[in-house]
Amino acid sequence: MTRRTVAVVGGGCAGVLATRELLRGTDDRVVLIEPDEPGGGLAYGSARPWHLLNSRAGAMSADPDDPGHFARWAGSSPDEFRPRAEYGRYLQSVFADISDSVEVRRAHAIGLSATGVRLADGTEVRADGVVVATGNPAAAQPAARPDHPDYIADPWAKGALDAIPSDVPVLLVGAGLTAIDVALTLTASDRDAPITAVSRRGQLPLTHTEVAAPPIGLALDDCTTLRDIVRAVRAEAARAGDWRAVVDGLRPYLDELWTAFTPDEQEAFLRHLARPWECHRHRMAPSVGARVALLREEGRFEVRAGGIRSMSAPPAGGLLVELEAGVQWFGAVVNCAGPGRLPEAAGSFVGSLLEAGQARVGPHGLGLDIDPAGRLIGADGRVQPDRRLIGPLRRGARWETTAVPEIRAQARGLAIPVG
Repeated sequence: MTRRTVAVVGGGCAGVLATRELLRGTDDRVVLIEPDEPGGGLAYGSARPWHLLNSRAGAMSADPDDPGHFARWAGSSPDEFRPRAEYGRYLQSVFADISDSVEVRRAHAIGLSATGVRLADGTEVRADGVVVATGNPAAAQPAARPDHPDYIADPWAKGALDAIPSDVPVLLVGAGLTAIDVALTLTASDRDAPITAVSRRGQLPLTHTEVAAPPIGLALDDCTTLRDIVRAVRAEAARAGDWRAVVDGLRPYLDELWTAFTPDEQEAFLRHLARPWECHRHRMAPSVGARVALLREEGRFEVRAGGIRSMSAPPAGGLLVELEAGVQWFGAVVNCAGPGRLPEAAGSFVGSLLEAGQARVGPHGLGLDIDPAGRLIGADGRVQPDRRLIGPLRRGARWETTAVPEIRAQARGLAIPVG
C-alpha cells in the first residue's frame, strides 16, 4: 500500500504541533512548507526578553499526553510565566526531535492545485492531503491609515520599533496584548515621552494571579440564550469571589456554546461582549500587569477610549491625529490592533484559496469556514476532502481556537480519519 503524503503549510506553533501529531499518529509522509525556521512564528520569533507568555508554563506543553513537558524542559514550576522567546526555542526543540522524519521545504506556498501545494519558486509539493496552519489573519488597520513612514503598520517587522525616537509621544492603535508588548519595548530603555493607547472601549487586558485557583464549573443546562449564559457567569463570579476561576472553568465549553448561539446572538456577542471577554480570558502575567500599572502611575502610559477620526502628516514630521478629545501630534503611530476580518485580512496563501473557490470566508469574517472535522468548505458549499484547517483561522466557525491547549487538541485530531 502506498503511503499518503500530507503537506503542512506553515511552520509556526500550529504547523509544528500538526506535524508532530501526524508523525506520531499516522504512517503518512509529512512535508512541512515554511520559508523560515520551523517553530519561530510571529508570536515567538520576534519576542524580546521582557515579553512573557500570557499563560502559565503548565498550560503550554506541546504534548497532549504530557501536560508538564514544557515546564520540565524550561526547568520551571507549572505556575510560572516564561519568556515567549524561550517558548519559541522550545517549539524548535520539539521540531528537532522529529526533524529526521519530516521533509522541510523552505519556500512560500502560493496556492493549491489538484495534486498538491504550489510554491513561489515554481515547483509543487505533491500531496494527498493538506493541513493549512498559517496562523492569524493580518492585523486590522484603522480607516484613517496614512501612507507615511511614521505610521507603523506592523510592530513586529524587524527594526520597526527601534526607529522610533525616545523623545517623541507615541500613539498605539489598540489596547490589547500587542499594545502591552509594544509599550514594554518602548519603555525598556530611558523614555520620558508619553505613550497613549486608544481603543473603542479603552480596556486593557486584566492580570493573572500569582497562583491559579482551581477552575469552577458552571451549571448551564437551563441556559438557552446568550443572555442566560451571561447572567449565570456573572452570578457565579460574584459567588466565587475570583472571576478568573469561573472564566477558566467555562473555557472547555466555549466552542459548544458558540456553535449553539444563533447568528444574531453571535453578532451581539461580537459587538458588545467580545472585548470584555478577551480582557478577562487573555490576561497579563502578574509581573507584566505590575509593570503596566507602574507606567500608568508615572504618567508614561495612558489608555483612552474612543476612535481615530483622521490622521494627517504635517511638513515637520510625525502625524497629527484627530481623537475624540481633539487633535494631537505624535512622533509615531503604531498599529496594535487585533486580527482583521476576511477577506481583506487574508494573507497571500489564504487569499489564493478564497480566490480559487477552494475555501470560503467563515461566519462573521473571522476565519475560514470548516465542517465539524476541521475540513475546509469551498465556495460552492462542498467540503474539501483531505484539506484541513488548524489554528486561529478556525475562529468564527469555532470560538476558542487560538491558544496552545486548543491547537494541540486540533493537531491530535488530524491523526483521526474522517469520512
